[in-house]
Amino acid sequence: MKYLNIKKALAAWHNLQPLSEKDRDRLSRRFTVDFNYNSNHIEGNTLTYGQTEILLLFGKVIGEADVRDVQEMTASNVGLKMMTEEAVVKEVPLTQNFIRTLHKTLLREDYTVYRELPGGVQTSYTIHAGQYKTRPNSVITRYGDRFEYASPEETPSLMTDLVDWYNKAEQEGKLSPVELAALFHYRYIRIHPFEDGNGRIARLMVNFILTRHNYPMIVVRSRKKSEYLEALHQADIEVGPMPGDGVHADIMDIKPFLKYFNELVATEIYNDVLFVSEKDENVWWYDGERIAFRTPNYTKILNAMRTQPTLTLADMKEVTGISIAAIQKLLDQLIQKKYVERGEKDGSWRVFVTQ
Repeated sequence: MKYLNIKKALAAWHNLQPLSEKDRDRLSRRFTVDFNYNSNHIEGNTLTYGQTEILLLFGKVIGEADVRDVQEMTASNVGLKMMTEEAVVKEVPLTQNFIRTLHKTLLREDYTVYRELPGGVQTSYTIHAGQYKTRPNSVITRYGDRFEYASPEETPSLMTDLVDWYNKAEQEGKLSPVELAALFHYRYIRIHPFEDGNGRIARLMVNFILTRHNYPMIVVRSRKKSEYLEALHQADIEVGPMPGDGVHADIMDIKPFLKYFNELVATEIYNDVLFVSEKDENVWWYDGERIAFRTPNYTKILNAMRTQPTLTLADMKEVTGISIAAIQKLLDQLIQKKYVERGEKDGSWRVFVTQ
C-alpha cells in the first residue's frame, strides 16, 4: 500500500458512510482489542492478543497472566473510553487536567519502583498517578546514547505551552488534523511529563485529536515498534537534542516522523475500509493484518469453531466434510499462528481472527 495516501484513504472511507450499526460494532470491537493490546504491548505488557480479547470483550482471564498486566490492560480500556467520550465534545478545549486525569486512569494509583544501582546499592522511587514527574527522565536509544527529556522543573510550564499551542492551532486550522496529531505527539514525547505511561498517553492523545476531526482512530502496531521509534529518533536528529527545541518544534522540523505518521494513518484507514467493505468469506483479520486463506477449508473450520466451540475432530469432520488428517494439519497452522486456541479446562475452541 505504498502508493496509498491519506486523501485517497479518506475518500474511500467517506464513500462507506453512513456505516450500519453492525459494521460500527464490528469496527469498535476490533479497534478495542487492537489498540489496547498494541499500545500496552509496546511498553512490555505480556498478555497475548487472545488474552486481551477475552479480557476486554468478555471480562475473563484465560491462561497464566500477570495480575499487574491484567489490571493495566483493563485500565487502558477505561482510558480509551474516557478519551473517546471527551473527544466528541468538540466545543470544549483541551486541558492539562484532562491529560492528568487520563494518566491517573491508566496508572490507577501511586506505586514504588525498586532499582539496583551499580555496586549492588538498592534504591527506590514513587511513580505518581496523575502528577507530573518529580525526577528527571531519559532514555537510552538503540544507538547507546542517553536522550534527555524536559526537566521536572520546566515540565508544568512546557505542558501549559503545549496545551495552549494545541488549542490555538486547532482553532486556526492551518495544520491538517494529521499534522496536528503528529506534532502534538512529538512535542509531548519530548516533554515526557510523567514518570511512566507517556507513550500510552501520547497514543491516546493522537486518537483524541483524530476523533475530534472525524477521522477514524488508528493503532501503532507493536510488531512495527522499531519503525515507530526510528521515526521519532530521526525527527530528534533533525530537531536537535535540547528539550526546549523539541517541545517547540514546528511541523517542518519533524519531517521523518510526519512521513511515518502519514503512512500509518493512510494504512490504518484503508484497512478499516477493507474490513468493512470486503465480502470475501475466505478473508479474515488478526491484529490489523488481512489474512486471505488459500483454501475455503480454513473458513469452514473457523466457522464451525465459532458456532460450536466444543467440537471434537470427529465432530468437525461431520460438520465440514473434511478428513480428520486434513483438519489436524489446518488446525496446527491456525494454532501456530495464534489465530485459534483451545481452552485447557473446558476444551472449547477460541477463535481470535475475525471477519
